[in-house]
Amino acid sequence: MAAYNPDPDPREDPRPLDDVQPGETPPAESSTSSGAGPYRPPKRGWAKGPVIAICVIAVLVALFFLAYAIVLAV
Repeated sequence: MAAYNPDPDPREDPRPLDDVQPGETPPAESSTSSGAGPYRPPKRGWAKGPVIAICVIAVLVALFFLAYAIVLAV
C-alpha cells in the first residue's frame, strides 16, 4: 500500500493548479490562541528625565563639534 502524500509533486498531479478543494490545505494560522493578552492603551508622551538627558547629550555633542571646528579653523 502506498503512503498518502499530502503535498504531491505538482508536476505529477493531473489536476489543474486552480482546482483546490476546500479542506485540502491547512489554515494559514492557528485559531486556538487567545491573542496577545488584554488591551492596554499606550502611555502618552515620554517621561521628563529621558527627554532632558537626550537634550543635554545633544547640546554637549553640538558644543564638541563647534569647538572642534574652531580649533581646525585656527
